[in-house]
This record gives sequence, structure tokens and C-alpha cells, in this order.
Amino acid sequence: MRIDNLPYSNKQTQGAQRREWLRHHAPQHLASCSTCILHGLQRRPHSAAQNTLILGAGTCTEVPLTEVTRASDEVVLVDLDREAMRRAIAEFATPSLRKRIRLAAYDISGGVSANLVQLMKQQDWQYLVAQGAIAVFDAAAQCLEQCPIPDPPEIPTLGEGEFGLVLSSLVLSQLLSYPILDLLDHVQQVAPNLLGEQERHRRYQEAAQTFRVRIINAHLHLLHYLLDKGGIVVLLSDIRGFAFSVYGTDHDAAHRRSVPLVPRIFPELVRNNFSVLEETQWEWITDLPEGERLGRGYEVVGYVLECQT
Repeated sequence: MRIDNLPYSNKQTQGAQRREWLRHHAPQHLASCSTCILHGLQRRPHSAAQNTLILGAGTCTEVPLTEVTRASDEVVLVDLDREAMRRAIAEFATPSLRKRIRLAAYDISGGVSANLVQLMKQQDWQYLVAQGAIAVFDAAAQCLEQCPIPDPPEIPTLGEGEFGLVLSSLVLSQLLSYPILDLLDHVQQVAPNLLGEQERHRRYQEAAQTFRVRIINAHLHLLHYLLDKGGIVVLLSDIRGFAFSVYGTDHDAAHRRSVPLVPRIFPELVRNNFSVLEETQWEWITDLPEGERLGRGYEVVGYVLECQT
């Protein structure tokens, strides 16, 4: 499963060295993330719990962790990669701040990738491949349709209404994409000549889209469940990826290829669950083009939210 490779990929894409790279190549990204998070802190009322939860924390590359910790009685970091979270708090020079931070190493999807893999193992893929593309992607669609998605996911040690500020930190697109990519990786392994055929298979496309919406709703319900009365949610999410070939053309629509990461209905799903206090969009570069390798970046949305009254 792709989530099993998170510790390795996080070492390449997160941490103090990566933050310095972003300061040079994507300063607006760091500034925009920080602004959204700090605005959420400022809007958290004194009547709500004065603690903070960070879902998808990793090494807190884009999170102003010092400011968040100073403004909170306790900060809980949640991520599957415990070592990444340990690197985050190791950056603190002040032991008193470290004592305010608690780590919780869990899969915040509630085990969706593992659930999907179990369904995949129940299929006779060799028989399906012999039947052709329709049979293969009917089976793939069935796996997505039947996959259990906890709604909301249960995270041990975290209680209902426990936090005055809940931050979802650039993790939602991973929750959506990793299980589906696991499924497509398996199709490529058993039938490499069929990869790409899913684009022409209607049932599979509908199943994948419904799967994404279920994941989003479960995550939004988790944010709602964990939030104290009057509390604030900050939701940061990649919404579209893009590739470009020449540095300096990353903002030029004519020179880049875009791929949506969340369904178009995403803003509506957010508004169905929360009242939007602030909404900001920006772009950031994650990789520069080098030789024949394309540069990559993402379009991001940042929400500051409160529960609907």
C-alpha cells in the first residue's frame, strides 16, 4: 500500500530542509498556510477548549508550530508517520514547548487502504484479465463500491468535542488518491496493457468519484466530531495538480497540464458541513523541471470554518 511508503517519501518532501527550499521557490505557499492557521487561532473563542489538533501533521513543514504551541494549552499531532512528527518537535529549542505536544500515530482514514486491499485479494484477477477490460474494471469498480469507509473514522485517544482548533493539514488529497492508486497499481501489475482503459469505463469512473466523495464526507465529519462547541476548523487541501516543462511558465495555463485531485462538488460538501469564515486559494511548486523531467505544483484551497448554527 502506498501509505506504507509514507515514512520514506516524507523524508524527501518534508522537514526543515524542505521548508527552506519552499522559502526560496514557493514563499507564498508557506505564507498562505501560516496566515490561514493563525487566523484560525485568532478566531478561536476563549469559551472553546484552548487546545489544537493537527491531522496529517507529518513534520509540520507548512505549520507555524511554535506560534500554534504558544497559543495552545496542548497540541496533538496525528499522522501515520511517528518519526516525522518526532522530527517536527525536535526543531523546538525550548523544552517547555515540547512538553505541550502529544503524538498520536494513526491512519486518519480509519484503514480505508487496508479495507480496499482485502477486497482486491478476493478477486480472481487472472480470470478477469482473460475476460477483458470490461470484466477487470467492473471488478475494480465493485471493490470501490463495497469498500468500508468509517464515517467518521475512529482515532483512539481522541474524544468527541475535545479540541478548540482542528487543522487538516494538506492531507485530504492523499486520503482520496492513495487507495485508488493502490488499485490501479494492481491492475497495472496483472494487466499492464489495460492501464488507461479505466478512463473509458463508465461504472469504474462513477465508482471512483463516489468513493472520493465518501472519503471527503467522512473526513469532514471527523473534523466536526472532534471540534469543541464554538471551535474553529482550518482545512488546507490540494485541489488540483499541474505539470510544466519550463521554469517560469508554471502560472501560464498554455504551458502546463492540470489534473483535478478533488471532485468539483468539494466546495459544496464543505459548505454542507460548516460555515465558511474565510476562503483563500493559491498555488505552489513542489518540483522544478530538470532535463526531460517535468516540474510539478499544486493549486491549494485554505478554509477557516466554524460549525453551522
